[in-house]
Amino acid sequence: MTTWRSTFSLGGDVSVNRLGYGAMRITGPGIMGEPRDVDEARRVLLRAVELGVMFIDTAHAYGPLVSERLIGETLAPYPADVVVATKGGLYRNNRGAWLADCSPATLRAQLEQSLQLLRVETIDLYQLHTVDQRVPVSESVGALAQMQREGLIKMIGVSNVYVDELRAAQGEAQIVSVQNRFSVGDDSPVLDVCERERLAFIPWHPLRAGAVDTERSLRNVAERLGATTFQVAIAWLLRRSPNMLPIPGTSSVQHLEENVAAAALALSDDDFRALGGA
Repeated sequence: MTTWRSTFSLGGDVSVNRLGYGAMRITGPGIMGEPRDVDEARRVLLRAVELGVMFIDTAHAYGPLVSERLIGETLAPYPADVVVATKGGLYRNNRGAWLADCSPATLRAQLEQSLQLLRVETIDLYQLHTVDQRVPVSESVGALAQMQREGLIKMIGVSNVYVDELRAAQGEAQIVSVQNRFSVGDDSPVLDVCERERLAFIPWHPLRAGAVDTERSLRNVAERLGATTFQVAIAWLLRRSPNMLPIPGTSSVQHLEENVAAAALALSDDDFRALGGA
């Protein structure tokens, strides 16, 4: 059976274990400002690496700038096998709204900040965080491709895209990953494309912001297996596709350890189908 300890190859030559860590929640309430417990946030990052997590995902907009800064302060210089991914193209206003700006100038400015905060010379994986309806996807990704040629980015990914937007992005650069909203029981034509073309599919909101804990079908399976609903949801994602690279996030070491333990959870065929698997 495929588990997270099997690896997925990003771009054909960078392998990571299939369960990553999403660093959105090492910020303050509403994903704004400093975390309530900075020391615990640092412990989470260090423990993730200790547990074998090789893929850490963050973004310019998380904090904003807070998540990237804490990752850089805590983990740099990074272990050779750790891939740090970040995203640009979203910003937060003073009320915390998420607003798109994927213009080439903004993407360059955000990427330069990310390089400084993450304490690297090159971003391992830089993802277009959203599609800006005022800027063609081809123009935004074309700007990332230029920065890749300059050596500031190793690999390029996209987020929150439909198939036609993915195709437009692929016309400008080699795309190695897609990060879209996806959780237990979902289906997606974009995932189908990723499977055919060996792109990583990185599901955000994989635990529906904790809502999976209230879902009866998940609770039934969890009780039978002696697991948590969150662990069952992660196990379902890992089984759903060999291209799936879940990145559950948490600000707690205990919850991080529970999430990683989900990799060892084996769902029966009946349980997988009952939760929405084919």
